[in-house]
Amino acid sequence: MQIRFIGVLRPAVVLTVLALAALCTTPAVGAASSARPAAIGLPAGVSAGIAVFDRQTGAFTERFNARARFRSASVVKLLIALDHLWDRGPTYPIPDADRALLDVMLRSSDDGAASTFWDRNGGGAIVERMVARLKLADTAPPPADRPGYWGYTALSAADTVRIYRYLLDEAPAPVRDYVMGNLRASTRCGTDGYDQSFGIAAVFDRPWAVKQGWSGFDSNGCTTDPAATRAPARTPGRAPTRAPAPADGVDLRRPALHTTGTVGAADRTIVAVFTLHAEDTPYGKAYSDLGAVVRGLNVPGATRTPGSWFGTWGSGVRVRARAGTDSAVLTTLPAGVEVLAGCQKRGQVVTVPPYTNDWWAYLPKYGGWITNIHVSSPGDKLPDVPDC
Repeated sequence: MQIRFIGVLRPAVVLTVLALAALCTTPAVGAASSARPAAIGLPAGVSAGIAVFDRQTGAFTERFNARARFRSASVVKLLIALDHLWDRGPTYPIPDADRALLDVMLRSSDDGAASTFWDRNGGGAIVERMVARLKLADTAPPPADRPGYWGYTALSAADTVRIYRYLLDEAPAPVRDYVMGNLRASTRCGTDGYDQSFGIAAVFDRPWAVKQGWSGFDSNGCTTDPAATRAPARTPGRAPTRAPAPADGVDLRRPALHTTGTVGAADRTIVAVFTLHAEDTPYGKAYSDLGAVVRGLNVPGATRTPGSWFGTWGSGVRVRARAGTDSAVLTTLPAGVEVLAGCQKRGQVVTVPPYTNDWWAYLPKYGGWITNIHVSSPGDKLPDVPDC
């Protein structure tokens, strides 16, 4: 599929110019073969660690800074869940109260649930146990002066691939099915008000399973997902936020956005992309930049949603069930985020001075419609986007 990037003539976030970076050839933990020599497209100001592993061939198709250590943000919730379930065999029963917390932690990335298990099961000792059990090479607990900040756990893309390989190929079936089932049921909104359907979820069609991570951004107000309202209260001061300085080579200052999980039938390919962005980067821009990186990856077995990518402008832009402002609001877009337009049609006339337009774009990744007024495009109708 050819992806189009449309220039901005209305007020909008300027689309990022991609720069090429050489592929890192540092061997990744658990590699079955050498990495494909290629170039990774990185937007200006973005640092990344990337590992893409094809389980069918047993080979990495992408490796870029795969051993670089990032603060994990919510990706560490995979280790928190696995540690909690570790010694419950042979049937691995989960008490109802624990199940409710684990479900919302894995599906909607709830911080309060993660803090509950972190405190109950020994904090940094959770990470140390999982490092030994899974033979992780780059993972380490949070800095000693921030023991409660589980999101400051050090993690690499290579170790994240190892975690998923354990889950899929070695974990007891009840553990595998439970954890992966929750990741397949990932909600659009996290319980902290962030749209977490970026990266893997934004680029590829299902089947996929994801565990995302974010740290250091202002909330974009994604609160319309009913599944995200069932969570326990967030624990004050425990959410992973920016720190004043790096620790042990892990950058705790720059905003972080990570997408990890599996893509394709039978979880064919494991994808782990960790990114850091310039300070004060808006969430929508980081969301878009991460998406641009993922779109350029070689992911065997993946199906990419057809359509054309456009920038958007405005905050609180609503995605609606039909092409009119009288229809139900499905969610809101992160400010300035790029969206995939599948088709367009005429609907209700909308005026946002100085613009008036009756064309609406269908966003297949959101399952709804936005007025073309908020799409960065030269005219009322989007170029090269078919009519619905």
